[in-house]
Amino acid sequence: MGSYTRPGRLEDALTALRERPCTVLAGGTDHFPARVTHTPDEAILDITALPELAGIRRDPDGALVIGATATWSQVVAAALPPACDGLKAAAREVGGVQIQNRGTVGGNLCNASPAADGVPALLSLDAEVELASLDGVRRLPLDRFVLGNRRTDRRPDELLTAIRIPATALDGRSRFLKLGARRYLVISIVMVAGTMTVAQDGTIAAVRLAVGACSAAAVRLRELEAALLGLAARDAAGTVGAAHLAGLQPIDDVRADAGYRREAAGVLVRRCLSELAAA
Repeated sequence: MGSYTRPGRLEDALTALRERPCTVLAGGTDHFPARVTHTPDEAILDITALPELAGIRRDPDGALVIGATATWSQVVAAALPPACDGLKAAAREVGGVQIQNRGTVGGNLCNASPAADGVPALLSLDAEVELASLDGVRRLPLDRFVLGNRRTDRRPDELLTAIRIPATALDGRSRFLKLGARRYLVISIVMVAGTMTVAQDGTIAAVRLAVGACSAAAVRLRELEAALLGLAARDAAGTVGAAHLAGLQPIDDVRADAGYRREAAGVLVRRCLSELAAA
């Protein structure tokens, strides 16, 4: 028999996850559309009444902590440093405003769609996730949490409670670029997110780049990042070569073929770097 539970304490939610498999429900923007034609017999764990998972804050160590049930509209409205401008731009691309008002940051990550708008932006901010169970809390870099199409490293008895962005990633500037078949309310063909810190002499002191919708999970371009360090920011876009995109594994689908995706990824990476250099 299916069941519905909405605990008000984190300990009660974790106990429920330990006792039996549960489908975790937050904003429901992915949950309900997936059940239009089929309603499985499942135990629903509604986490929207857990205060520990709400809101956006800065920790004493300077890290930015986004609660798992914080909505994309809350991300847009929050007073965040310029390094998070790319994250805010991604937040504005998550469906329409109604979806942004309900959809949660944690849900976007746990759903683990290859085209999830939030993942590349958070990867470019060196984000890590916080996972809680009755055994304690563990933290995991985002690129080790999202494993592939609809796959994550969350154990059945764990709950994603927060996303943490370290203070070291909150300097500099950021961008988020998305290519779709139309301007609004569209699933991505390619996404690129980037952050850059430029030294006083105009050289790149730090850079992080991530590409989404071109692999089973969004990926960091770490070889390109390493090649860009110390170069003049104005020369960054011209450094990008085919070898830097070799780790992408785009597919053919109804939105675009693999070759187009790969070519578009290169264009967007160069455009992102040009915008970061000019900021």
